[in-house]
Amino acid sequence: MKKIRYGVAMSLDGYIAGPKGEADWITLDPDINFAEIWSQFDTLLMGRRTYEAATARLGKGPIERRKTVVVSRTLHETNHPGVTILRNLSHDQIQNIRSQSSKDIWLFGGGELSRLLLEMGEVDTIEVSIVPVLLGGGIPLFRTPAHQTKLKLSSHKVYRSGRVSLTYDVQR
Repeated sequence: MKKIRYGVAMSLDGYIAGPKGEADWITLDPDINFAEIWSQFDTLLMGRRTYEAATARLGKGPIERRKTVVVSRTLHETNHPGVTILRNLSHDQIQNIRSQSSKDIWLFGGGELSRLLLEMGEVDTIEVSIVPVLLGGGIPLFRTPAHQTKLKLSSHKVYRSGRVSLTYDVQR
């Protein structure tokens, strides 16, 4: 079964976006092979705000080449061709997404959706790239109250830029 991997960039003080949702502090690191990372996924799973930010920042190129599933009560598929819009999430819908994927699924950004999927027991790994910047406020990695989840460090890498990537397996 394909894994759901929560991949997210975070400031050193624990924020995934600035106070107004800004992500301009997330810079490309030349030592990170983004093509290799993208090649591990054929499905992107995200909430509406992350989807809108990703298409504004990345353009539709990387997203169009992957099945994109957006959890949103306000978006409509007719306005977003090629994107699957889910109004609500259920265990059966997640299992369907897993069964249709030939590679792992990237739970892309967004703290609310990741928290919901963690509570549902549907996240397999949490992959945090810590960017060496202090934002002083913004959207936290997980809003409180968060569901207690046991994690086990499975890999880590320190880059010359000071960025640190940590991968944790969710313990069940």
